[in-house]
Amino acid sequence: MKISIITVSYNSAKTIEDTINCVLGQTHPDIEYIVVDGASKDDTPQIVKKYQDKISKIIIEPDYGIYDAMNKGIRSATGDVIGFLNADDSYVSNKVLERVNEAFEQNDADSVYGDLCYVSDEDTSKVIRFWRAGECNERSFLNGWMPPHPTFFVRRSVLEKYGVFDPTFRFAGDYELILRLLYKHHISTYYIPYCLVKMRINGAGNRWME
Repeated sequence: MKISIITVSYNSAKTIEDTINCVLGQTHPDIEYIVVDGASKDDTPQIVKKYQDKISKIIIEPDYGIYDAMNKGIRSATGDVIGFLNADDSYVSNKVLERVNEAFEQNDADSVYGDLCYVSDEDTSKVIRFWRAGECNERSFLNGWMPPHPTFFVRRSVLEKYGVFDPTFRFAGDYELILRLLYKHHISTYYIPYCLVKMRINGAGNRWME
């Protein structure tokens, strides 16, 4: 199964190289990696271009916000499954995408998700808070529950059927998309009860989740 991972960035020079290397280091054999940068003013484009022989697709151009950038990535993706990894996040190990692939194949699910660890900006081995997502319960959505977006992987065919991010959202577009898929359209999902992603506690990705 081909998994497309999309990283969107803007002025992420301090962290994006770690993110790139953690994706390139995954042991799953069929990964399409797409980086979408919003014409950063710092060294982010130069760092990304260092890996152009290993990154499947690079898009560097102005955008209208994070969800517009994510949609560009989706439109470029050819994988069976799509996931997002923010430019200051990383996977907890090089086996994460293997585990995601197994979850899809063994459970015949439309989507899968797992837990997330908030980590120190300075020392990403130091866990500050653990987000245990738990099993999906539709009633929980009414109280604002959602799976951690960086741990959420969905079949590309589902996005083609039910739509992508609404770019008019400045924040919470990820919540709206997951609510639309899991609550409104009742796509199937499977919970992986392990931490899949490390998110810097003060990173841009964390602000986008608020």
